[in-house]
Amino acid sequence: MIIELPKSVIPACDVGAELYESLVKQTSDLPFIGGYKLGFELALTIGLPRAVDIARKYTDKPLIYDHQKGGTDIPDMGKSFAKVVKGAGIKAMIIFPHAGPETERAWIEAAREVDLGVIVGGLMTHRGYVRSEGGYIADDAVIEMYTRATALGVDDYVVAGNNPEAIAKIKAMLERERERPVLYSPGFITQGGQIAETARVAGERFHAIVGRAIHRAADMRAVAQELCRQLTGS
Repeated sequence: MIIELPKSVIPACDVGAELYESLVKQTSDLPFIGGYKLGFELALTIGLPRAVDIARKYTDKPLIYDHQKGGTDIPDMGKSFAKVVKGAGIKAMIIFPHAGPETERAWIEAAREVDLGVIVGGLMTHRGYVRSEGGYIADDAVIEMYTRATALGVDDYVVAGNNPEAIAKIKAMLERERERPVLYSPGFITQGGQIAETARVAGERFHAIVGRAIHRAADMRAVAQELCRQLTGS
């Protein structure tokens, strides 16, 4: 299990080092903050090990690395990628296996070899991604990314938080193969998604990934608290 809470808010830390540290410091003690998603901006500026060290000054909550988009290289690169991410102190990585089924299998297996959690995505949050909306990715290929992951024993999945109808369909498909899939969703507030609405569709194991709505706020802690209330209904 990557995050022990059944539901949580995960701040997306697609920011510079100074704002990142402030974000973690202000929100880490909130009970429904489940962890933090680290992106390429931190990895390419201060490096993942340093980003982990900063977080660990304030919290031991899980750190998830999103390479935006990992899982798009050849199969053999999975072992190197997983080793580097795990060595930095990250608990799980997000992949979107656009490079095909062999890469998906190899990268999932590579993560398991080093005890690194894997969260698999397929559908993204923006228009113009799938072919039915003018994009490059075939609609049925998105479904295959998820179904192959279920066949490989994955329990954690990224779904588009601003598309509840698609989440309902993906969730039903996942539940045919996995007893209790865990859903993670970006796409809230600035991309139109509503946490309370998506949480109802996603079910009992759901984590809302929120970036700009938190880290661009004048009071990051207050916004994070309000989003947690929306998620839990309390």
